[in-house]
Amino acid sequence: MNHNDNQEAVMSDSSGVESHLTRHGGLSYLHIPAVDAHQSADFYEQVFGWSIHGRDTDHPGFDDGSGYISGAWITDQAVSHEPGLLPYIYVDRIDDAIARIEAQGGKVVKAPYPEGDLWVATFRDPAGNVLGLWH
Repeated sequence: MNHNDNQEAVMSDSSGVESHLTRHGGLSYLHIPAVDAHQSADFYEQVFGWSIHGRDTDHPGFDDGSGYISGAWITDQAVSHEPGLLPYIYVDRIDDAIARIEAQGGKVVKAPYPEGDLWVATFRDPAGNVLGLWH
C-alpha cells in the first residue's frame, strides 16, 4: 500500500506500514474507483477535509479525517454506480456536507432522512460512486 506519502511515517515494524493503520481487524485502506484521480482527490479534500498525498503524481492517495483509513483513487477499477458495499462517512452537519458535495460536482442520491436518532443520506462522487453520509 503505497500512497506516495511524503511525510515522515510512524512505523510499526520493518514492513514500512504506518502504525496507525495496523490495527488487527480494523478497516485501514481503500481503493476508490475514479475516472479522474485528481478530480476525485480535490472533491474528497474539499468536501470532507481529507489529506491528499502524491498530488503531483498519477496516483494520489489520502488519509481520511480520522487518520485511521488511508487509500488511493484508482482509475483501472469499475466505478460503483450501484451500491453493493456501501461505506458511510460521518459528518458533523449533514446539510453542510450535502451543500459541499453539490458545490464540488457530486449529486445527492437520497436526501437526508432520519434513521432512529441519526440522519443519513447517499450521494454520488464526481466519478459516479455511491457512498453514504451519517450524522
